[in-house]
Amino acid sequence: MTKSTQTVKMNVELALERLLQLSVSGDRVATRTFIEQVQLHGYSAIQLSNELYWPTMQTIFRMWRQDQLTMLAHHYSTRILRMLVDQAQAGYEQAPRNGRTILCVCGGNESEDLAGQLCSDLLEANGYEIFFAAGGVANDELLFEIGQRRPDAVVVFAASASDAPKIRGLIDTVRNMQVNPGMPIICGGGVFARAPGLAEEIGADATADDPFAVERMVRCALASPQTRAATVKVPAVSLRRRSAVA
Repeated sequence: MTKSTQTVKMNVELALERLLQLSVSGDRVATRTFIEQVQLHGYSAIQLSNELYWPTMQTIFRMWRQDQLTMLAHHYSTRILRMLVDQAQAGYEQAPRNGRTILCVCGGNESEDLAGQLCSDLLEANGYEIFFAAGGVANDELLFEIGQRRPDAVVVFAASASDAPKIRGLIDTVRNMQVNPGMPIICGGGVFARAPGLAEEIGADATADDPFAVERMVRCALASPQTRAATVKVPAVSLRRRSAVA
């Protein structure tokens, strides 16, 4: 690693530390001023999301799960990050529309909703027509929407283990009832990163740890469509799957 590379890495680490401090403090003006300073160093909107916003989200999610943040600090930080993600989306360079439609859903809490929004924004910037349902939508409504809209893919972004049973139920029903046959389902988010192999066990076609990897997985899944059998057997529940969704 060269000296210049080490300097860039150190600067990014310092920027992440500063953004975390500002976001949990709730200081919106200081946060915007800081991001403006970062942009003066040549950061594009997509770089801000990739190198600053997403890693900061992950840190906040982890600290919240480990009871290292007060509820006030969690609310401050997620709302400030929502503001930054909204501003970044307006600056994304938009690729030409590719004619593909994706339905995006996520877990029900504020953190998962924020991650799902970032994922949806990135997919849209890459040319997809996105319908972001967020969290809290019943599976029967999602099944009806899939049958009516017939999206080319479904993306499920979830961070909490408590989301896994609902996701499993949705995938099992889509497969067994042959709702939009051949449609890939891609899962992303913390619970799938913490339990390797869980996404495959509950019937997903691909998994990714972050929104940027989700876009790559969607592209690969749509480039290699799979024709599923008319009858799909639900796999046996492994110990890993039981522990992950417990």
